[in-house]
Amino acid sequence: MKAGDTDTQGMAYLSSLPRRVVTVYLPLAIFVFVLLFPFYWMVVTSIKPDNELLSRGGNPFWVVGPTLAHFEKLLFHTSYPEWMWNTVFVSVVATFVSLLCSVLAAYAIERLRFRGSRQMGLSIFLAYLVPPSILFIPLSAIVFKLGLFDTTWALILTYPTFLIPFSTWLLMGYFRSIPFELEECALIDGASRLQILWKIVLPLSVPGLISAGIFAFTLSWNEFIYALTFVSSSEVKTVPVGVVTELVEGDVYHWGALMAGALLGSLPVAVIYSFFVEYYVSGLTGAVKE
Repeated sequence: MKAGDTDTQGMAYLSSLPRRVVTVYLPLAIFVFVLLFPFYWMVVTSIKPDNELLSRGGNPFWVVGPTLAHFEKLLFHTSYPEWMWNTVFVSVVATFVSLLCSVLAAYAIERLRFRGSRQMGLSIFLAYLVPPSILFIPLSAIVFKLGLFDTTWALILTYPTFLIPFSTWLLMGYFRSIPFELEECALIDGASRLQILWKIVLPLSVPGLISAGIFAFTLSWNEFIYALTFVSSSEVKTVPVGVVTELVEGDVYHWGALMAGALLGSLPVAVIYSFFVEYYVSGLTGAVKE
């Protein structure tokens, strides 16, 4: 039996509606529900007034009298705008620094071919597997000695410790998929390694760079342990730490403001993914080519 005949028979299995419902539509509907339900719950809770939140009656999945009081409290009566700015600043700078170091490291390991390059590439990736809950103890001593405690620069200094290893490994795989003959032609024409990297490799690696950048930005945006350890002032906190520490007073949880903060904090990452999802997928695909 030919491969084409097998494919045709396989597609014929989905010709009837009941089979499509069971094999395609129902699993897809379950997946979409599980994926989007947390966002729906955040939206409902953030616009639900306190009397409905604290009431034991009524429908918990719907809002009778929606309100924006929780957003007003979050934006005008807390330091949330400062937390958001700190998160954006730290994430952008840490992502840029990590990508710069990762590009240089990945290109050197893949193209310069020095002794022990493969072992170094593997060790860099293994460094990513070290839990941040272990690293923050020695890193705290370094942050204190440098006088960076309770500043955004403490986070910018420590975030690359877990961003660079995976980004380097990802870019190593993508650089490996670029034909080396292009660089050989440039070397014959007298181009330097930096010129080759800047004018040939990086333009061809845009999907990989976007993929690594989204990964680094997302981890920086959502990071909690380092931000909780190295920052204590309210005006210096990031969104993940500020929402949890400032909107919970003892055993009192301001659920409306908490969900509003979580919703606003998740929107930038969701927007970035929606714009660059094709580059992100192609970057991951290129990273596993051999």
